[in-house]
Amino acid sequence: MPARRTTFPNSLTLVAAAALTTLTPGAGAQATDRVRSDENFRREPNGVILARLSSGAPVRVLERSGNWVQVDVEGWVWLASLQRSEGEFDLVVSATSGENLRSAPSGTIVGRLEEGTLLEEITREPGWVHVRRRGWIWSASVEQATAAAPTQRPAASAPQPAGRTGGGAQPAPARRPEGFVSVPSAGAPLLTAPDGDTLAQVAPARDLQVLARQGNWARVRIEGWVWMPPAAAQGSTAEATPTALAPADLTREPEAHVGRVVSWSLQFISLERAEAIRTDFRQGEPFLLTRYGGPEGPFVYVAVPPERLTETQGLVPLERISVTARVRTGASALTGTPIVDLLSIERSR
Repeated sequence: MPARRTTFPNSLTLVAAAALTTLTPGAGAQATDRVRSDENFRREPNGVILARLSSGAPVRVLERSGNWVQVDVEGWVWLASLQRSEGEFDLVVSATSGENLRSAPSGTIVGRLEEGTLLEEITREPGWVHVRRRGWIWSASVEQATAAAPTQRPAASAPQPAGRTGGGAQPAPARRPEGFVSVPSAGAPLLTAPDGDTLAQVAPARDLQVLARQGNWARVRIEGWVWMPPAAAQGSTAEATPTALAPADLTREPEAHVGRVVSWSLQFISLERAEAIRTDFRQGEPFLLTRYGGPEGPFVYVAVPPERLTETQGLVPLERISVTARVRTGASALTGTPIVDLLSIERSR
């Protein structure tokens, strides 16, 4: 299937990191800010994700807007993963699973660009393109550095302030979003109430919004996402006996049969990993690409849970298999293909 191309507005520019400007004597040196932890790089505050930047990736902070900062990011991308683009931007990431952003050709990975991300070209080397893009990142995830002073003739040493050792610019502390506190380095349990039951463990160095305080306790807000397909949510109550439903029945009414169990004879084609564009799957989730009934039948995607992955890794293309599975959706958002969750599998002998 051809890669889907996503077009973004041309209002922002990406930069990076890898090659820093070489300073000549007497020139001013501009410090490089860095990403404190793996974080999303977005087209606009809380907008479309352009890339996932790695911890330590260099960026350049341009401006602030509430709890967001606009940054420039630069890096190198493998040429074969790019296509020409019309308009303000020169290139677009065409690889269906995205592509790495590197500090130099074949250098350290500083991020992962999403498919469809538009880029400005800076220069080229054989097989590689130096690119730039501007976007937004959560402010607490960026550690800003202090710009170094211009190079001057050596002067007599000045006394150091008390308690300070060494020379050079000191990094400025990252500005925490207003109304938030940082989780200690050891993490922190999240309780139902002061001295109540534990609900979850909050990861270290994350920022939490404080809603109220009670003595040494703080009531905080945490929002996030849990992977829970409708079939998984209904798994304990949905009918467990296989039905006579065929793929065509599912595609006619995609939501009507979610959670039902089917038992099908399929022809195995390949074991795949889901790209981010397949929103009915977790990114990287394994699934079997199969055909119902044989080579002329409709396609069926069979999602494979981790505990059954080893049972599927030895399958041979065009091999016949029998599966019992629970319906996740009758028609995937990307291709309209039924998706089922594998419960059991038998290989034809």
